[in-house]
Amino acid sequence: MKRIFLYALGSVCVLLFSSAALEAGNLRVLIVDGQNNHDWRETTRATRATLLAAGRFDVDVTTTPKKKASLTDWAAWRPEFSDYDVIVSNYNGELWPQEVRRDFMAYVEAGGGVVMVHAANNPFRDWPEFNQMIGLGWRSAELGRRVTIDDGTGEVRFEGPGEGRGAGHGKQHPYVVKVRRPDHPIMKGLPVAWLHGKDELYHGQRGPAENMTVLSSAFSAEDTRGTGAHEPITWVIPYGRGRVVTTVLGHHWPGQEDFDALHCVGFQTILVRSTEWAATQEVTLPIPQGFPTANAVSIVEPDKVSWTAAKSAEAAPRFTAGSCCDKAAKAGGACGHGCCKKARASGTVCVACNPR
Repeated sequence: MKRIFLYALGSVCVLLFSSAALEAGNLRVLIVDGQNNHDWRETTRATRATLLAAGRFDVDVTTTPKKKASLTDWAAWRPEFSDYDVIVSNYNGELWPQEVRRDFMAYVEAGGGVVMVHAANNPFRDWPEFNQMIGLGWRSAELGRRVTIDDGTGEVRFEGPGEGRGAGHGKQHPYVVKVRRPDHPIMKGLPVAWLHGKDELYHGQRGPAENMTVLSSAFSAEDTRGTGAHEPITWVIPYGRGRVVTTVLGHHWPGQEDFDALHCVGFQTILVRSTEWAATQEVTLPIPQGFPTANAVSIVEPDKVSWTAAKSAEAAPRFTAGSCCDKAAKAGGACGHGCCKKARASGTVCVACNPR
């Protein structure tokens, strides 16, 4: 299928999808794209489709000038961040002009929300405020701290600059994402562990790593050229009165035929819930039908994901307070008892350990 992209303002390349008239209560989202080593056009298309399908958002897109564009082109690109409730970044490229950086920082400091998707934490190595916002980025081992998660306790561990691995990833593969903060609105009601569609698993991310709350992690297996450690997958950081969510899920390479990472129902759920939370500090969107289990991926095109008929977070299976499962979940892990593992694999809870 051919897709047509409209470019305006000469070589400035500002791409703007005008939404229909804002519906009452909908949140206004601005996606930023235009440069990326990934396929930013397809990523934006899928991201926008997911947000619109959730029925909670109106979405515009602003596209930066192309790489090595003239100063005149860059001077004409001035997105009005303050017109939006939340910014979703699909950008990995050259440094924005000083005026745009100033406006972006002012927007977040004043209470704006931002969601960084996959490679959006790669750019702007020398922009200190951006590094504070994202906490961890695609940086060499010398540039900041590294974070890993202890799988048993959920403890966040740090390595200093120059210690351990720098940023990288192994081969693409499906991997289990573990919820580390089941009490956070973005994660509330999700399975403790769920199998994400084929994707890159970032490891060795570096940065200030200050005021981070790690919401989920995944084990970077050595047989996939990983680190043998649990790496952070989604995390949140306050900045001024605003909020920044970073998720390293969502890889899509130029020429890649499958959309496993972007069409994974797990990724789509994290995307829409992160976007709503970044804008409002609340999550009203339910967990859609067909959410992946610990043993099975769920790949569904955005317009076919069932949000209106979804089971709410309150309808998700619950652990009995004080049970082995409850204690493990609060620690950010999963109970290792055989009966609990078997129940979890079927999407239920062990009734022997969680009596009603």
